[in-house]
Amino acid sequence: MILAGDIGGTKTVLSIVSRDTDGSLTCVQEQTYASGQFAEFDDILTAFLPADVTIRSACFGVAGPVVNERCQTTNLPWLLDGAALKIKLGTAKVKLLNDLEAMALGMLSLPEHDLVELNPNAETLVGNSAVIAAGTGLGEAILYWDGDKHHALATEGGHTDFAAQNAQQDLLLAYLRKSYAEHVSYERILSGIGFSHLYDFLCEQGFAPACPAVPDINSDIDRNAVISRLGASGEDPLCAEVVRLFVELYGAEAGNLALKSFATGGVFIGGGIAPKILSAMQDGQFIRAFKAKGRFVPLLDKVSVKLSLNPRTPLIGAINYFDL
Repeated sequence: MILAGDIGGTKTVLSIVSRDTDGSLTCVQEQTYASGQFAEFDDILTAFLPADVTIRSACFGVAGPVVNERCQTTNLPWLLDGAALKIKLGTAKVKLLNDLEAMALGMLSLPEHDLVELNPNAETLVGNSAVIAAGTGLGEAILYWDGDKHHALATEGGHTDFAAQNAQQDLLLAYLRKSYAEHVSYERILSGIGFSHLYDFLCEQGFAPACPAVPDINSDIDRNAVISRLGASGEDPLCAEVVRLFVELYGAEAGNLALKSFATGGVFIGGGIAPKILSAMQDGQFIRAFKAKGRFVPLLDKVSVKLSLNPRTPLIGAINYFDL
């Protein structure tokens, strides 16, 4: 059996899969857990694994940097150790991947109906590709093309410095420095909590009256989900500006990643946020910000930018890792 996992700050998905003689996959068991309800990953693994299962290989995409087969998760107090997992699972074929590394591999296996093209001028080219995904955090990865196939490269690009590109963004950067004096990263705005940061910034700027439906930051209600929903639907002008600004910033950073990785083979958009604000991602703001790179507009004008609608993309990458 193949054990695969997508381990994120919000949820952890585990799956046991069998591969038939013809190469087709059959899901034997799959379960989603709320990550924050468990003290450590081992607790989820123990709850999930059947007593009589034999694991042939295991691969986990983890939200955090993997160094020497160990990962301290970024948004959870978990430490995953590949060596310890080999002992627990009884197999030497255990791999820890950065979650975006797993997502990148999964993108290569998605059917076209799971992808939405955002660039109307896109051309199909062979070369490096890149993946960017806003969710609980902001993840980025590169798919290096060696002339024959792609190789996934993990990065921590979501934690690089936020670069303001216009007067409004200049004010946003100054606002964020009040809370993050030493370092303002893209993840502070291009993630779930980013909607709250952008909303509070626009409130302070007096862009529009505060929305009565948006709860307090300390509420048990998911404030970020409320803001993004009201903004994507256009029900509230302040929330709508939050979503517009979020999409503009998302497109700009996706363009940065495309240039840094020379992603002529295309950019993939993953994560849980983009499908929830799909109409805003498709209205042209994202792709305009993506291409707005001065002398490199002609290059980026032809780059394919595809948004994944499949939430299992990282899990698909983990399932297929040992057979790629």
